[in-house]
Amino acid sequence: MNHHRPIQSKPRILVGITGASGAIYGIRLLELLRDYGAETHLVMSKAAQVTLACETSLKVADVEKLADVVYPNGDIGAACSSGSFKMSGMIIAPCSIKTMSEIATGNTGSLMSRAADVALKERRRVVLMLRETPLHIGHIRNMAAVTEAGAIVYPPVPAFYALPQSLEDMIDHTLGRVLDLFDIDVGKVRRWSGDRVRPKQRQTVET
Repeated sequence: MNHHRPIQSKPRILVGITGASGAIYGIRLLELLRDYGAETHLVMSKAAQVTLACETSLKVADVEKLADVVYPNGDIGAACSSGSFKMSGMIIAPCSIKTMSEIATGNTGSLMSRAADVALKERRRVVLMLRETPLHIGHIRNMAAVTEAGAIVYPPVPAFYALPQSLEDMIDHTLGRVLDLFDIDVGKVRRWSGDRVRPKQRQTVET
């Protein structure tokens, strides 16, 4: 008789949303993961709630409904703060410089940064959708440090080769590429085939 516990049948992703501009990335990420059938756990910072009100018409409760489990950012004793918490990985979308710096230095004063730190020590995938520009040398050094710790710094830079027709297309393609890092295909990536698209010939008007 096999007494081993069954392998987790679907991915469990911890989603963090910080106060950096781009709350829509975290919101849309939760929607895509829900539609895919993943189990989502959510941590939002207080600053994220402020940004949410500035950038969208959604309430905090609306976003929380998109996740299977929600933790207060101040709950350092939450399940996801322990290495024994099994998950596929963590995505912070968007990720502020402050949160990235906490993770880079191990100065984890919130559940968000603590959970990321724990995921890294357990050698799980952590993706930081860093939102800031321009960058000074302190930012760049912390980006290097967090990368050396095992995280992936993924600024949400749009891929214009996908020929996006809307802001939604750009967001979905970026998040699709982030989820590729977890071997999750949500069908939103227009993949490069190697075929060059010929630019339209410029039309001239005869006079």
